[in-house]
Amino acid sequence: MSYLAALEPIVLDVIAPAATETDRAARFPRAALDRLGAAGLLGLVSAAEVGGLGHGLAEAARVVERIAQDCPSTAMVVTMHYAGAVLIEKYGPERVRREIAAGRHLTTLAWSETGSRSHFWAPSGTARRDGDDVVLDASKSMVTSAQHADSYVWSSRPLAGDEAATLWLVDSRLPGLQSPQPFDGLGLRGNASAPVLAHSVRLRADARLGGDGAGGAIMNGDELPVFCTLIASASIGLMDGALRRAIAHVTANRFSDSGGTLADLPTLRAYLARARIRADEARALRDDTLAALAAGRDDALLRVLEVKASAAEAALDVTETAMRVCGGSAFRKEAGIERLFRDARAAAVMAPTSDVLFDFIGRTLCGLPLA
Repeated sequence: MSYLAALEPIVLDVIAPAATETDRAARFPRAALDRLGAAGLLGLVSAAEVGGLGHGLAEAARVVERIAQDCPSTAMVVTMHYAGAVLIEKYGPERVRREIAAGRHLTTLAWSETGSRSHFWAPSGTARRDGDDVVLDASKSMVTSAQHADSYVWSSRPLAGDEAATLWLVDSRLPGLQSPQPFDGLGLRGNASAPVLAHSVRLRADARLGGDGAGGAIMNGDELPVFCTLIASASIGLMDGALRRAIAHVTANRFSDSGGTLADLPTLRAYLARARIRADEARALRDDTLAALAAGRDDALLRVLEVKASAAEAALDVTETAMRVCGGSAFRKEAGIERLFRDARAAAVMAPTSDVLFDFIGRTLCGLPLA
C-alpha cells in the first residue's frame, strides 16, 4: 500500500471527524498521531535501514497537504515532526531514529525564543559545559506539541566561539524543562504550541546535533528547505479545504424565489475563480521548489524563500474569499470555513515571517547577503 493510500482512511476516519472538536477544545490530536504512527507515516522520512519508509521531502509535503485540507492543526504537528525528524535522521543517534521510524517517537523544533522573536537563527538561550555534561538555559516562546513531544530539536548559543547557534536533541522529560501554560489561541488550536522553559537542564554532551556552532549552517542548509516547503504545503492544503467547502455551499444552496443556486451569480463564480488561481499558483511554486531542490538548481534557495511567503499570503486571500462567498453561513462553526480562516493566519507570522522572507528575497535579487 502506498503512503497516500495508507493516509486517506486515517484522514477520513480519524482526522476529519475530530477536526471541529480539536479546534473547539484546543485538543491535541493524539488519536490521529497514534494512527499515523501505526501506519508508518510518522517514519515517512526515516531511512529504510532503521525501519522507516525512506521517503523524502516531496512525499512529506503531500502528506502535510492532504491532512491540512481537513485539520491544519494536525498538519502543523506533523510538519514540525518531519522537520525535526529530518535533522535527527542525519545527525541523531540510531536509537531515536529507530523509535521515530517505528512511530513511537514524536519530535518537534524548539527554536523561537522570547529574546530572538522570529529571528530563530540567532538564539539567546545558552549552553555551558559542566564536567562531561552540558547545561541548557532558555525561554522558548512557541513550541509546537510542547507538552506532547518526546523530544525537542533545540537551539542554543554555542558552547564556544561566536557562531550563530548549536543544535541539541533534548529529551522532553528531562528535569528543568517546563511548559507553564497550555495553548489557547486564535487558530491552529490543536497544535499545542506553547512556551517551553529550560532551567539548568542537564544533558550529555553527545546529545549535540552536528558540530558546536554549526547550528546556523544546519538551519539554513538542511532545515530551511524542509520547513518552508512543508509550511507552504500546509497552506496549500488549507486553501483546498476552504475552496472545497465554499464550492459545496454555493452549488447546494438555492434562492427560494428563483430556484437558482448561489453558483448562478457570476460575481461569486469570479471570486472562486480568482481564489482557485491563487491556490494553484502556490501549488505550482511549491512543486517547482521541490524540483529545484531535487535537481540542485541555482535558483533553489530563491524558491525556498519564495514558497512559504507565497503560500502563506495566498492562504490569507483564499480563506477571506471563502468567507465572503459563503456570507453569514461561513461564520457557523459547522461549516468549517471560519476555522480554516483562523488557521490560515498563522503561516504569515510564523518564523521566518512573510515580511522577513520578503526582505531575504529582495536581498537575494540584489546580490546582498541574507544577514
